[in-house]
Amino acid sequence: MGFLHKGHISLVKESQKKADITIVSIFVNPTQFAPNEDFSKYPRDLEKDSQLLLNEGVDYLFCPTVEEIYSTNHQTYVDVTEITKILEGEFRPTHYRGVTTVVAILFNSVYPDFAFFGQKDAQQTAVIRQMVADMKYEIEIVVCPIIREEDGLAMSSRNIFLSPAERDKALVISKSLNETSELISSGDHNVKNIIKKVNNNFIKESSIHLNYFRIVHADTFKEIDELKLGNSYFILVAAKVGNTRLIDNLLIHL
Repeated sequence: MGFLHKGHISLVKESQKKADITIVSIFVNPTQFAPNEDFSKYPRDLEKDSQLLLNEGVDYLFCPTVEEIYSTNHQTYVDVTEITKILEGEFRPTHYRGVTTVVAILFNSVYPDFAFFGQKDAQQTAVIRQMVADMKYEIEIVVCPIIREEDGLAMSSRNIFLSPAERDKALVISKSLNETSELISSGDHNVKNIIKKVNNNFIKESSIHLNYFRIVHADTFKEIDELKLGNSYFILVAAKVGNTRLIDNLLIHL
């Protein structure tokens, strides 16, 4: 959605490794924002983004207008029905319908062989993979690692909204993910016990409002009670720091 950072550029670089032509779309999609969310305030700097992509050797920049994506009589939406009900779907119930609809439109506009997404939006990548499988798109979805600041904060266009004090407090998110990973590595595989310990980090920090901190199966995104060897899991967190909502995750393999 623009206001590019190194995380976005990592997707560009991965595309350039795998594909002959790299197309970047920039479109702040109104249908994935609820009325009370930050669509109008979402950061935009198309001139800076364009120069950054030019410097990276991107072949095409596709930045349609809202009217080009959604006609005045637009009536058709793509709705993945199950995986969208949980986690982010609990807090943003209309969000994923907007995501899958616009991604389907972008796919139909370009017909790519590959599509590159960041792991920071882990549930989103699972939703899109489900849509691609269900709708028989011949597109390989490539999920690229999270890119972080030196202090561990996951890069996000919304980080610009954090004050210096909030920016410092936001580090509890990545620190809690790492603490969870350490608890699991030490042999604690009881999910309820792990989450109880880590939730204390957020209880102590009154300026952060925790939406969720959960451990789910990496394939189904369903919550589990006990971690088992041979499986992969996502540790997922969403929290509001001041007025800025941030998400982050960590993928672990047992």
